[in-house]
Amino acid sequence: MKHSPVYVDMIGPVMAEAGYSPAGIENLLAIDIEHFQFVRRVMRGVIPQALMEEIGAGLDAGQFEVLSALIRIRNGFGRDKAEEPTVGLLAEELCIDPSRASRVASDLVERGMVMRGASQTDGRKSILILTEQAEQVLRAFMIAKWKRKIQIFEGWSDDDIACFARLFTRYSEGMRRVFPLKEEPAQS
Repeated sequence: MKHSPVYVDMIGPVMAEAGYSPAGIENLLAIDIEHFQFVRRVMRGVIPQALMEEIGAGLDAGQFEVLSALIRIRNGFGRDKAEEPTVGLLAEELCIDPSRASRVASDLVERGMVMRGASQTDGRKSILILTEQAEQVLRAFMIAKWKRKIQIFEGWSDDDIACFARLFTRYSEGMRRVFPLKEEPAQS
């Protein structure tokens, strides 16, 4: 897939002014296309939905995202620290309002994937706890995900994987620097 000539005419001079060669511009535009396709698949929930269907979980991508958010909160992934998942933290993690977070949590409670419990630190606070059924679904998901990822990297040498890991990390660090989350301070 190539970018339209109008897009190239508009963006090419900006990149040239930044010092990129014609080959560099072409490669950056190729990365842009692939990045767009990747983000589109992620935004549409294609990957988790395919895996949910593969393992027969009976969940849609949105319900899976809620379970994933609860795991991220509980383990502190992408956060300052691990916390007990509450509806408020779920809303924050998913960038939705608390009333919607409450509804999606209630849906998963009805499905037997989540139960409500009392906080260990503040007994007045209600927390969201994954059930054993949800834990099994998440384990099956991770195994299915890695079986697919292994297929993606089939034929890659250890050096190829190390190079990709280094460059992808560098790219991600640049994305965080240039497009920080609201709670992340901009790095200079």
